[in-house]
Amino acid sequence: MTKVLVTGGAKGVGAAIVRALVADGHDVDFTYRSSGEQAQALAAEIAESAPGRSVRALPLDLSDKAALDAFCEQCEGEAWFGLVHNAGQPYDTLAAMLVQDKAEAAMQVNFWAFTRLAKSLMRGMIRAKAGRIVAIGSVAALRGNPGNAAYAASKGALISYAKTLAVETGKRGVTVNVIAPGFVDTDMMAPYAAYRDKMEGQIPVGRFARPEEVAGLAAFLMSPPAAYITGTVLPIDGGLTAHLGVHR
Repeated sequence: MTKVLVTGGAKGVGAAIVRALVADGHDVDFTYRSSGEQAQALAAEIAESAPGRSVRALPLDLSDKAALDAFCEQCEGEAWFGLVHNAGQPYDTLAAMLVQDKAEAAMQVNFWAFTRLAKSLMRGMIRAKAGRIVAIGSVAALRGNPGNAAYAASKGALISYAKTLAVETGKRGVTVNVIAPGFVDTDMMAPYAAYRDKMEGQIPVGRFARPEEVAGLAAFLMSPPAAYITGTVLPIDGGLTAHLGVHR
């Protein structure tokens, strides 16, 4: 059996990733910050539907560096096959209005927490000469979007780090990739409900992604056929980043 850690796994894309990994035969530990009831409900649901799998919901605030360090020290004593860093913190504001403290808070959750977790878990992966690391990025890091400067920068940092880590660990059996979703139909999109029709009109396939579609890609990257995929950025955006954006 292989064990995978998923951050931010209680709801939305994270919960879909947990379900997909369990369906593929992995044991899964997932972290949550404020969605305790949803986390416990998900763990109970999987315990009933997949009794042979081990699934644990673990409270962890990735913005708390001391708590993250303590969590990582515990992780180092366990054998991990995979890490999926799905947890994220938004920060939307125009670049001219950017507040550094808020930008740094987003960077801590979106980027620095990933580097800290990867550092701990990859040691066992390297010893085993087998491991998969996946970061959930964003198409915001691939295309300019007003109001997304700080958030996009944190996701862009993920990409640069993951590419370098992939090069450093490639000969040691570890793959490192970034999934870059576009708009996904989750609670996070609720504040933009008034603009949804316009947003979907700019996407070539004409709709938002379903969480299960992002999760399916994450699960594939943990599978044997994905062993030769590393150092990549995989947009899952309905053609958004392929679209020039000039309307006739």
